[in-house]
Amino acid sequence: MEIHRLSKSILPHKPFNLLLIVLPAFLLIACNKRLESQNNDNNQDKDTTVIARGLEVPWEILWGPDNCIWMTERTGRISRVNPETKKITVLLEINVTNQGESGLLGMALHPDFQSNPYVYVSYNYTSGMAIRERLVRYNYANDKLTQPVTLIDNIPGNTYHDGSRLLFGPDGKLYMTMGDGGEMPRAQDLNSLNGKILRINDDGSIPTDNPFTGSYVYALGSRNAQGLDFSPSGILYSSEHGPESDDEINIIERGRNYGWPDVKGKCDTPEETAFCQSKNVREPIYAYTPTLALAGIAYYNSDKFPDWKNSLIVTSLKAGRLIIHHLSADGMSVTKTTTIYDGDYGRLRDVCVSKDGRVFISTSNKDGRGDPKTGDDKIIEIHRING
Repeated sequence: MEIHRLSKSILPHKPFNLLLIVLPAFLLIACNKRLESQNNDNNQDKDTTVIARGLEVPWEILWGPDNCIWMTERTGRISRVNPETKKITVLLEINVTNQGESGLLGMALHPDFQSNPYVYVSYNYTSGMAIRERLVRYNYANDKLTQPVTLIDNIPGNTYHDGSRLLFGPDGKLYMTMGDGGEMPRAQDLNSLNGKILRINDDGSIPTDNPFTGSYVYALGSRNAQGLDFSPSGILYSSEHGPESDDEINIIERGRNYGWPDVKGKCDTPEETAFCQSKNVREPIYAYTPTLALAGIAYYNSDKFPDWKNSLIVTSLKAGRLIIHHLSADGMSVTKTTTIYDGDYGRLRDVCVSKDGRVFISTSNKDGRGDPKTGDDKIIEIHRING
């Protein structure tokens, strides 16, 4: 009523001028709402920040020597992401076979990147009617990747179970996970690279001290490992997709067998026990039934999140969980688990830790199995944990 009297006394001949009074306040409220929405998107309760968005299945995220996040997207794009400015610099787009779970997968940077600015990637391509996988090395200069050198080629691939995480170890060798490509017997066949953990010289040759002479194979019996990381003491951990049961967290040891497809999880049936005893099987240090679709992992030992010291940070796709696996003092067993996120961001593909302990995760909601309601794919930095 006060506004009505004001309009009659002050604006008797131009009632539409009331908009000049009301509209600015309305716009201010609307603007504040938009800013609040943007702030909530980029800083959810001040616990996380979106570093990059509008992505297409960011498969690998790793911390580079330039203090940027290096990223592959399964559609074939390789980029650098500046976590401070949020600028994305595209380095290369590769023509890959992006069907189902196939596409551009793992990436690793040479450990002496200043002297050898090499970037290693694995990806799927089509040869004739068949999907294949190859390992390629590129040279980095001036925000471009050039001079591709194919190191390993013609590995059988599929629309699922292609692996393929890449990681340089403290020994200077490149480790590569390979899925069984949908053909389970390959995992136990030493003549096949599928279903294995491979160990490779930086020039693509076979290390002379590998456990199987003349072979890239370092360990066998893997279904589809998508996580791989070393602890400072040299323990190599992997995460493994199980079938309907037994997602696994494994310690990868030279020449050991990890059981697939004859053993799922622990050696806990008479048939599995016999196989494990005869085939030098290494049991997982932790297993999940029902499965969560464990994906990327990272060993964590920074003071930034002191409760996470000496642990494995593990992402999961199907469950959308980020789980901390606290390790024993010797790193050989899991003592407890803590779930940090449980579906908060949808499917989680990978995790990246900076040199000073910052933690980043990538989502995988546009991979054909995500909920469209979760929106586009992102890289998210974790600042603190509620509770």
